[in-house]
Amino acid sequence: MSNKIPNPAPKPNKESTKKASVVKTIESLGVTNVPANEGDIHFISIIGEIEGHNLSHPQKKSTKYEHIIPQLLSVQRNPDIKGLLVILNTLGGDVEAGLAISEMINSIKKPTVSLVLGGSHSIGVPLATSTNYSFITPSATMTLHPIRMTGLVIGVPQTFRYFQKMQERISSFILRTTKISPENLQKLIYDTDEIANDVGTILVGEEAVKYGLINEVGGLNSAIIKLEELLEQHKE
Repeated sequence: MSNKIPNPAPKPNKESTKKASVVKTIESLGVTNVPANEGDIHFISIIGEIEGHNLSHPQKKSTKYEHIIPQLLSVQRNPDIKGLLVILNTLGGDVEAGLAISEMINSIKKPTVSLVLGGSHSIGVPLATSTNYSFITPSATMTLHPIRMTGLVIGVPQTFRYFQKMQERISSFILRTTKISPENLQKLIYDTDEIANDVGTILVGEEAVKYGLINEVGGLNSAIIKLEELLEQHKE
């Protein structure tokens, strides 16, 4: 019979503890709320429905604004992160949440680039225009329309003024972050010929660039090259 004492299990080091914490965060929140991996660029994807104060239907893919905001704070505060790439494929969602995220992205004092894949509709439009430079793939679409409200709406003048003010906030942001003219923006939002049984306009790829909503048609490679170019300019 051996009297050999077994070796004690190795104590976890700081690196392994940190990785375990990151994994736990990802599992619990469903978001990589960590600094950029293997480089100085942080990537954020905004997909599905933008979820705000109310929970989205469990069958829908959604982006929760309380998950995005801490990441944007990290981009601004973390010296290891030099730039931000936002990838969008969203049908829109909560107006207040989408506009809040847009304003936060726009206020980051580091190079930022957005890329529209598939689509960036409704409140996804200001999200796409909130960065320093924007791209859209040739087949991607963007839908502009007046804001809508589901559920109970009290039919009084105050409700109308609320909708009007909200629409003004969205339009003002788009005009502030793009080259589109106020006349063209109004025309696209309230067009009655473009969408069947509704009001608004669908723009595909190059059309969004033609109107000045998006800077350039391109894909992932183009977006990364442009962001690296902005990073070099920022250093200088």
